[in-house]
Amino acid sequence: MNIKQGEIHTEVALMELIQDIGFLPLLDSGIPGYCAEALVDEECRYVVYPDGGWDWPLWKWKGSIITESDCVYGKFFAGKACFISRKWWPDFCNYRRNLYPKPEEGTIEDIILETLRMNGSLITRELRAACGFTGPKMRSRFDAYITRLQMATRIVTEDFVYPHDKHNRPYGWGWSLLTTPEQLYGHEACFSEHTPEESFNLLFTHLRQLLPQATDQQILKLLN
Repeated sequence: MNIKQGEIHTEVALMELIQDIGFLPLLDSGIPGYCAEALVDEECRYVVYPDGGWDWPLWKWKGSIITESDCVYGKFFAGKACFISRKWWPDFCNYRRNLYPKPEEGTIEDIILETLRMNGSLITRELRAACGFTGPKMRSRFDAYITRLQMATRIVTEDFVYPHDKHNRPYGWGWSLLTTPEQLYGHEACFSEHTPEESFNLLFTHLRQLLPQATDQQILKLLN
């Protein structure tokens, strides 16, 4: 990866980088220098002001990067958020779905997916309520299912939804608007002509070339 830390100054430049390299974790990936946070200029990173306010341009870019560029976003790398270009999505999807088989009918994961199919897209808390996870300590249990379904490439983030204050200004961290990749991009977008083994070899070779500083084990951790 030729890009150096701090060289990205705009969301457009970050969009172009994602298309160029194919895979980019949002935050720390465990591989030095390999995440959007490390690559953006210092002024785009998280800052807390003396009055208690905060700003984080990189965090705010997520929604527009998803909706305006040709990439997929979700918790794909070791349960952490990652951007994947649409060019690489079919092979990534092909390999991951072989690792994580389709949920059996009637299981909680199947119910979650069916709820999304019926509704199109829902923010996380709406999906949680629709699936009946409303009791004490249910949030963390539900979030674990959602993360697993994202790792399985069955769920992706369509956008981020923010509450607004009395002046109609968005605030807070935002809520993930979840959907299935088939609903967002179409069934063909998730299809690869390769076998899962061939897709893995393509993915591993690409990341091996992209990340010469990484060990094979670190790359395998991202892919599995």
